[in-house]
Amino acid sequence: MAEPLRIATFNLESLDDRPGTEPPLEDRLSVLRPRLERLDADVLCLQEVNGQKPPGGGPRTLRALDRLLEGTAYADFHRVASTSLSGSARGVADKHNLVILSRHPISSSRQIRHELVPGVTYEPVTARSSSQGASKSAAEIGWERPILQAAIDLPEGKRLHVFNLHLRAPLAAHVQGQKESAFVWKSVGGWAEGFFIATVKRIGQAFEARLAVEQVFDAEPDALVCVCGDCNAEEREMPLRVLRAEIDDTGNAALARRSLISLEQSVPRERRYSVIHAGHKAMLDHLLASRTLAARLHGVEVHNEGLTDEIIAQASAHKTPESLHAPLVAEFVL
Repeated sequence: MAEPLRIATFNLESLDDRPGTEPPLEDRLSVLRPRLERLDADVLCLQEVNGQKPPGGGPRTLRALDRLLEGTAYADFHRVASTSLSGSARGVADKHNLVILSRHPISSSRQIRHELVPGVTYEPVTARSSSQGASKSAAEIGWERPILQAAIDLPEGKRLHVFNLHLRAPLAAHVQGQKESAFVWKSVGGWAEGFFIATVKRIGQAFEARLAVEQVFDAEPDALVCVCGDCNAEEREMPLRVLRAEIDDTGNAALARRSLISLEQSVPRERRYSVIHAGHKAMLDHLLASRTLAARLHGVEVHNEGLTDEIIAQASAHKTPESLHAPLVAEFVL
């Protein structure tokens, strides 16, 4: 019988070990490590893995992640991670790195950001200069986070293409001169424009990811593809529709083989959520698979038992050591 293949995604919520981090890493290890072990994944996509400066200086490393993986099978997995987007920096970024861990060899990987889709030139409408006059200079809308792509060599000559995503959250972006403080806006118009800019960033990321998937299908029409991660969008929101490219949207039956299947749709509706926000249960984390891969699906799990409401967690004086995202894992028989 063929060996099963388990692919999982998990947003670790700013995993870090720097002094003053709340809760401290030691408290998080005892909670997160069993979560990872329960996934028993062969391929694990992680989001929000912070980088740390070595004591003697040098490029940032994933020291906190190494601590988390100690004593688990993942410690010996093959690994690729996103790197700093700063031209002067080396190593991983300060915050929110993407990581792909694989039991099987990773034959190639790349980081994608504005390689396939350029930033959007835009002239702000409500922006104000320091003198409170209108600020109309055009600026480029770009996305802060890359896409991490890896090709994984499976047994019997098969190859799996994995895309790890963390799309922009639906929070209004900065608009010059339109904020009283971090979370207080001066005008509804300024807030609305900030929300518009954030939407462009999020859909732009999804569009670039979709084009990267198209490149795989161009080379391998029946490719095994899995798009994983925190998409900060529910099933019918535009980023997911762009990523899935269903025939209902493209209107072309000849393109159906390029669509991606939302694997979590096989989970009972009452269990189909990965975050809770103000009592609303939402599926923001996703596993999307090509038809060739989805045809081999054996089962999907969403480990959302005991998930804490984000609003309650943020208001609490004691930060939870848990992640506020539930991990997902899908099992395939290839």
